[in-house]
Amino acid sequence: MKNILLTVIAFGLVGCLAAQTPEELLNKIKVKLEKVNDYTAKGKLKTNVVFIKAPIASVKVFYKKPDKMKIVNENGISFIPKGSVNINLAKFLTAAGNVEIVDAGKEASSGLRILKLLPSDENSDIVLSTLYIDEKAELVKKAKNTTRDNGTYELEMTYNKYASYGLPDKVVFSFNTKDYKLPKGVTFDYDDGAEKKTGDDLKNKKGKVEITYSEYAINKGVDDAIFQ
Repeated sequence: MKNILLTVIAFGLVGCLAAQTPEELLNKIKVKLEKVNDYTAKGKLKTNVVFIKAPIASVKVFYKKPDKMKIVNENGISFIPKGSVNINLAKFLTAAGNVEIVDAGKEASSGLRILKLLPSDENSDIVLSTLYIDEKAELVKKAKNTTRDNGTYELEMTYNKYASYGLPDKVVFSFNTKDYKLPKGVTFDYDDGAEKKTGDDLKNKKGKVEITYSEYAINKGVDDAIFQ
């Protein structure tokens, strides 16, 4: 009888976990992220883009709630695609009350829960976000964002020391080079070779920007002047 009772309780707990709604799961992730008012982080930035050659750079990343963010190369200009400011998930998760959340089940290969976020604001730059979530850890491991002006980009996050704050130790930002628009007035060194890259050459090419963080200083205060 005791074993039967324990089995019933165990199945009941499993049922409760399975009954977690998309809204409940998203709110748990938001609570974790909202513990971070600001941070200053140090890391290494690696750029892998077909039309740009750039060395691995030492960078500082500054963030202040709700959506201020700046990436500074300690040795000069880094190639930072516009959408990479969203390497902090708080920017679009804080607006979770203004989106339609669609439960898309689980990814077969990883078991990650898939939620699709459709912003209700017609002027939102992001028109669709697809989140791949580790339910047990309450962490977003992957995100795919479709934007109005810069195509679709993807984020992959690896967590370790700062997981309790929802902050990754590594972020890989991927995007289609044909969809990315270079900032006006900014130029970069192109690949070596006699032939110059054309729009057709960039078609369906993937660009990647990786940031591996060595440390964060969390909730220590960040001056607004940093972002000017």
